[in-house]
Amino acid sequence: MINFDEQTIIRNYAYIYDKRREIETIADDLCAKGFDLLFFTSSGGSMAMMQPFEHYINVYSRIPTDSQISADFLLTGCNRLTDRSVAFMTSKSGNTKETIACAKKLKEMGVRIVSVCGVENSELAALSDYTFTYLDGRPQELVFYFIVGKILYHQGYFPEYEEFADNLKDLGAALAKVRIACDDKCKDYAEKYCREPYHIWIGSGDLWPNAYSYSMCVLEESLWIRTKSVSSAEFFHGTLELVEKDVPVTLIMGEGVTRSQDERVKHFVEPLTDKFTCFDTCDYELEGIKDEYRKYLSPVVMSAILQRIGKNMEVITGHSLDIRRYYRKSEY
Repeated sequence: MINFDEQTIIRNYAYIYDKRREIETIADDLCAKGFDLLFFTSSGGSMAMMQPFEHYINVYSRIPTDSQISADFLLTGCNRLTDRSVAFMTSKSGNTKETIACAKKLKEMGVRIVSVCGVENSELAALSDYTFTYLDGRPQELVFYFIVGKILYHQGYFPEYEEFADNLKDLGAALAKVRIACDDKCKDYAEKYCREPYHIWIGSGDLWPNAYSYSMCVLEESLWIRTKSVSSAEFFHGTLELVEKDVPVTLIMGEGVTRSQDERVKHFVEPLTDKFTCFDTCDYELEGIKDEYRKYLSPVVMSAILQRIGKNMEVITGHSLDIRRYYRKSEY
C-alpha cells in the first residue's frame, strides 16, 4: 500500500484517546453550568467534520441545536443564541479568517466557545473558554464522540456512553484494518475515474457531510476534479437527470437511520450507468466494536475508506494533495 503506515495511524489515534478523561471534563463542566443551545459553526471541511454530531443530537435527543457556516453567521447572526448558549468550533490552522471573526462575535455575545484546533497557542484557542489541541491526533471526530457523547449521557439520552467510549479504545487499529481491507477497491476506483471530467457523489444523514466535504476539499480543492455532491434525500429532485451511461456516480452508505434513502438511490442509479460505485461501511469489520455502536461510527469508517482513494489518486495522477492555486495563496 502506498502512503500507509499502520503504526502511525494507531499512535495518532492513541494520542487523542489517551486524553479521553481530559476531554470529557469539558462536557462535565458544560452540563454542570447548563446551556440553552448547542451551536455548531466553522468553515469548510472543519464545519463538515462537526455536522454528524449535530445530526446525532437531533436524532437521539431533544437538546436544542443550531448550525451555520461562520461566514453566514457574520452577516445574519443567529437569533436563538443567548449568553447561556455553547458554540462548538474547529480549525486545523487555528486562524481561519471567517472562523476567527465569528469567534470574536460570539465572545462579545457572551456565548461559551469550545474549540478543537490542530496547533497549539492558536488565535481560536485564545478566544475559547475550552479548547483541545489534537496536533497529529486523528481522527478529530474522536474529540466530539467524547464531548457530545458525555453531554448526551449527562442529559439522560445516552446511558450506554461509558461502554461506548470504552469500546473506542482500539478503534484506531480497527480503522487501520479498514484502510487495508478497502485499498484494492479504492486503487481500482482511482485508476478508473481519476481523469473523468465530471463526478456525482451522494450520501445521507451522518454521511452527507462526508460526501460534501470529500467532494469539495479533496476532489475539487486538492485534486481539481469537477464534482457535484448531493444528498440522497435531494438526489431525486434534480440531479437524477444528469445520470447517464458514462457518468461516474459514487454513493457512500452508512449504518444510521437514513440508510433507506441510500438504498433507494442505489436501486435507481445502478442500472443507468456503467460507472456506479458504492462504498458501504457495512462491508468492513470493526474489531472490538459492539454492533449496536456501529451506527455512530460511519463517518470515521467512511473517512478511512475515502482517504485511500485520495492517496491512490495522488500517486496515479502525479498531482500532490498539497498543491493549491488560490486557497490561502491569494486575496479573496
